[in-house]
Amino acid sequence: MLKTIWLGIAFIVLLVFLASVAPLLTPADPFQVDMKERLQGISWQHPMGTDQLGRDLLSRVIYATRTSITASFSVVLACLAIGTVVGAVAGYYGGIIDELLMRLVDVVMAFPSFILPIAITGILGPSLANIILALILTSWVGYARMVRSSVLVLKNLPYVEAARAMGFSTWEIMKDHILPNAVHPVIVYTTFKAGHTILAICGLSFIGLGAQPPTPEWGSMLNEASSFMGSVPHLFIFPGLMIMITVLGFNLFGDGLRDFMDPRLRKEFEL
Repeated sequence: MLKTIWLGIAFIVLLVFLASVAPLLTPADPFQVDMKERLQGISWQHPMGTDQLGRDLLSRVIYATRTSITASFSVVLACLAIGTVVGAVAGYYGGIIDELLMRLVDVVMAFPSFILPIAITGILGPSLANIILALILTSWVGYARMVRSSVLVLKNLPYVEAARAMGFSTWEIMKDHILPNAVHPVIVYTTFKAGHTILAICGLSFIGLGAQPPTPEWGSMLNEASSFMGSVPHLFIFPGLMIMITVLGFNLFGDGLRDFMDPRLRKEFEL
């Protein structure tokens, strides 16, 4: 269990490090076009080869880490904030407020996970910013349902009733007594959603709706490499490996964290 957590953390820390210091690690300008060097294989000068425009693939893969990780974290953090507020309000107040908010959640969840982002991006136009906005508008609902479920249970517990009887405000009760105890399942869900969001961003970029050239992004790099899949395999192998490592890291961390937060599994592990 702990090994799984630490392995996931190692992957995530490595990716965040690459994203943070990308300009210091890249051996060449990721935007520099050199048609004389196009489609070069792996060499000391170009450790991952070059793409169809002669750009250094290692530099572009490293910069794409910054693009993909930043976009994923932006979506996840925004959804976490929106979903927590909506779920907490719906669960705590109940009644007509709960009904209205949950019907909105049901409407959003009625659409397949990719259809609504594709439709929104089709209206707004293809760009990474619009993909981020579309995913935020369609992905917060899972957080809201989870927070609401926890709040519905917690708001009737004796210590919350005692705080209410002592005259604490709704904000104080929510901040000090309910939300701190509702975050455990949300944290685990967030780690899994980070990996899922990476896949969504890369998938939408692959079909041309996300990051636009010359911005390096794993999905758009796979799109550019699709024409050379048979003849120059390194063009899609390295971006694909980065996507796999990223999703694997978040999933390992989420699996380990879920097991660690489960009292039954933790007790078995200690025994």
